[in-house]
Amino acid sequence: MLRNVLPAKSLGGKIVAALLGVLLLALLAISTTLLLSWQLEGASAAINESGRLRMHGYQLSLRAERIRNEHNNQAERFVLQQEIKTIDHVFTLLSRGDPQRPLYLPSELEIRQQFITAQQQWLNTIRPAVEALLHGDPKTVHQSTQVISTDIPLFVQNIEKLVRLIEKDSEQRASWLRSSQLALITLSLAGTVALIYLMFVLIIDPVKHLQEGMQKMSEQAFDVRLQVESDDEFGEVTAGFNRMADRLSDLYNGLEQRVAAKTLELETQNRELALLYECASFLQQPLKMEGLCEGFLDRIRQYFGADGGSVRVLDPVHGNLHMLVHHGISADLVNAEHCLKVGDCLCGEAVAEKVIVIHDLNKMDQKHHLQCHKEGFASVSVFQIHASKLHLGFFNLHFRTTKTFSKSEVTLLDTLGQLLGVALQNIRLATRERALAISEERNLVAQGLHDSIAQGLNFLNIQVQMLEDSLTKGKLDEVAEIAPQLRAGIAESYEDVRELLQNFRSRLAEGSLARSLENTCEKFRRQTGIEIDFQADSEGAPLPREHQLQILFILQEALSNIRKHAMAAHIRVRFADRQDIELTVTDDGVGFDLAELQQKGETHVGLKIMRERAQRIGADFTLESQPGAGATVRMRLSREQRAAA
Repeated sequence: MLRNVLPAKSLGGKIVAALLGVLLLALLAISTTLLLSWQLEGASAAINESGRLRMHGYQLSLRAERIRNEHNNQAERFVLQQEIKTIDHVFTLLSRGDPQRPLYLPSELEIRQQFITAQQQWLNTIRPAVEALLHGDPKTVHQSTQVISTDIPLFVQNIEKLVRLIEKDSEQRASWLRSSQLALITLSLAGTVALIYLMFVLIIDPVKHLQEGMQKMSEQAFDVRLQVESDDEFGEVTAGFNRMADRLSDLYNGLEQRVAAKTLELETQNRELALLYECASFLQQPLKMEGLCEGFLDRIRQYFGADGGSVRVLDPVHGNLHMLVHHGISADLVNAEHCLKVGDCLCGEAVAEKVIVIHDLNKMDQKHHLQCHKEGFASVSVFQIHASKLHLGFFNLHFRTTKTFSKSEVTLLDTLGQLLGVALQNIRLATRERALAISEERNLVAQGLHDSIAQGLNFLNIQVQMLEDSLTKGKLDEVAEIAPQLRAGIAESYEDVRELLQNFRSRLAEGSLARSLENTCEKFRRQTGIEIDFQADSEGAPLPREHQLQILFILQEALSNIRKHAMAAHIRVRFADRQDIELTVTDDGVGFDLAELQQKGETHVGLKIMRERAQRIGADFTLESQPGAGATVRMRLSREQRAAA
């Protein structure tokens, strides 16, 4: 894995290889030292255990003599048995060794043979004699004691010889240990010197050469070059330094030309950004289509130095392209091309394909048949006007000399076409929105006229027919009854007309919606004499003007219904504008049955108008009432539905 990470020829590979070599040699010397130390420690333990055998041999001889003199001495017999077990344990321990102590009997042949001789003497001669002394009858005691007395000195001599052999081996291993330690010291010194030399050769010298080269480079000596002496990272850095020097030399020699080119490029980009900003700011002004297109065309003509230009809008229904504004082109050309069909002429073909086209008229075969060429133009460009995926038309730029556009200029003009398209589309959408608002308001007006004044006029028509019939029949008493009803119906219709006119002329008071609602309540009190209690808590963010008007109209309609039907003496109006908006209008009038109202399909004009106005702003509208207990109208606009001004 290390080879894959650090190639052999790399600087890291060389350093790692050297360090690994030193590490392996150091580990070998340390391992040898540790092994010799372990063997010496084990041999020392073996010498100690062998020395114990001499001691136990003498004790065994002494115990045997006592048992012979005191045959029934059980204590001595027990001690003698323990001596036998101890000597057996020592021989077993020396034979197997103990790595944990450590205890180690050297593996040299002479030591092993001497150990086997002592062990065989114990097992074959001394141990059987001792066991016979412990378990034999009095007749064999003398013979066993004689054997023990004779062989114990020989056994001790063999043990002493074994100890001397182990000591001699330990002295040799101690000599090896000292040699290994000296070798480790020598290796450390040599490795340190080698690593220092390697660092100088591989790192310090190349860095020094690079530093000298950079010093010369900082003094603008761009002709300095360094010799590549290795194929490692420093070799690559040196080669990179030489390439950098070549590049800096080229850059320095052509610096003025590059600075001039970059300056010109930045100036061009700044002019393009200025044009984009200026056109974007202009197209946001509340002007008509002609005014926006006029200012737009004037700005791009001045920027590109065009001799003429025009802006045409597309009629997608009939496939016509209408010239909206034009500059620098003759009246004949305007009359000839004020309305083009999609696909006609060069411009119509570009619209059909929805592409940007820049025509060099001098290179076209049928140029003499083109009206633009007859006007003296050499180049005509066509750029599309679009908003999102909606194609709205195109604009032209005419040049009397051959004109080519760079890629950035084409992108700039395409972006300007999008800006103009968004502005035109916003004008159309705003016009449609105003028309839709007017249409919806007219529908509400029509409903109000139909459901209030029309019903009153229908009542008057019936009363007039009854009056004519009574006059024809000469029933003056019926005429006297009908006349007050006519007068009351006319007064009611007049009151409805005046109230509708007042509602239509309502305007939001300067300041806040709460102020306008309070003014409406005060005007109602003066006109009707009905006591009205108004309280407002307005802490929320401003609402759009359309939402404010709809809330004001809902309050006006609720008060109108109370005047017409409730016969109330007191009205309470509460307006709360926090995160949610809630308008509550409560009266103490006669009330009505909600179930009966629902069966009639809610045909009551006032309730329908209030509900529709609430729906237009996304508010909830509820009605609570009981016969004889008044009514409560509640409109609630939740924080999720409210819009910001």
